[in-house]
Amino acid sequence: MNESDFHQWVYARSEDAGPDGRVLVGPGDDMAIVAWPIGDVMPAVDQVLDGVHFDLASCGPKLAGRKAMARNLSDVAAMGALPMAAVVAVALPVGFAQADAELIYEGIRELADEFHCPIVGGDVAAWRHDAAKLAITVTILARQAGTTAAVTPVLRSGARAGNAICVTGRLGGAWQTGRDLTFVPRVLEGILLNFRHKLLAMMDLSDGLAKDLSRLCEASGNIGAELIADAIPVHPDALAGREIDPLEAALFDGEDYELLFTVPRGRLDALLNDPQLPCEVTHIGWTTKEPGLRLRRGETCTPIDPDNG
Repeated sequence: MNESDFHQWVYARSEDAGPDGRVLVGPGDDMAIVAWPIGDVMPAVDQVLDGVHFDLASCGPKLAGRKAMARNLSDVAAMGALPMAAVVAVALPVGFAQADAELIYEGIRELADEFHCPIVGGDVAAWRHDAAKLAITVTILARQAGTTAAVTPVLRSGARAGNAICVTGRLGGAWQTGRDLTFVPRVLEGILLNFRHKLLAMMDLSDGLAKDLSRLCEASGNIGAELIADAIPVHPDALAGREIDPLEAALFDGEDYELLFTVPRGRLDALLNDPQLPCEVTHIGWTTKEPGLRLRRGETCTPIDPDNG
């Protein structure tokens, strides 16, 4: 492909999107200029790699691009924040066709448009050796969703012993069935949950419930957690043709991109009975003073090794 031709193709698509009052200078200069409301800027960057986060040969370039954007939007959701703008860098294998590069852009762009997050710039490069694979990096800028100090971004470090642990959606089997390529980031849900229920800690589930919960507990002062086995919501995809305990899939598979969060015990009933939440929310356990993760099955409580999945 010709890099200049591809750049011009992207610039034309940006112009086709019509005016966006926030974008003062769009793609084509050394930096974009975005009009920003008063408040803090929240940057995040994530990358997806062929053979690690997707299989290009089976999913195709458009879904690969979509996942790159979706992962970043999921980080925004995990803070209860609003996406504002994004820039994208792509490293293409030698001989990569421009038509396929355009499909990557379309996959990114369609999801970005859905969440009102303009793509304001980026970079394209080509690997120089035959073993190189596709790499896509998205940097996203977000802002606090509320206009008052009462609605602040949610960190993963705010949990305390005795909090209720909850998740959105259902877990397990995402990578095995391709759901990791088509999931819808929980941006709206993150904002509503935080606004209506004043969450204490939150993160998205990319590496599995056990691993990510252990990270949240460590960030929150090395507290622990006790999960209720029968309460963990298992996705129908969890088995996905595998001979595996569905609960094990929900704990360790990863790539679910649901939200994991904690709330004070006294707010749990209001949360679970909130008719305005647009997704399933499940209470799955409690944080504890004692560090480490444990799984309760009836009267039996056993340790969970978050790295054993």
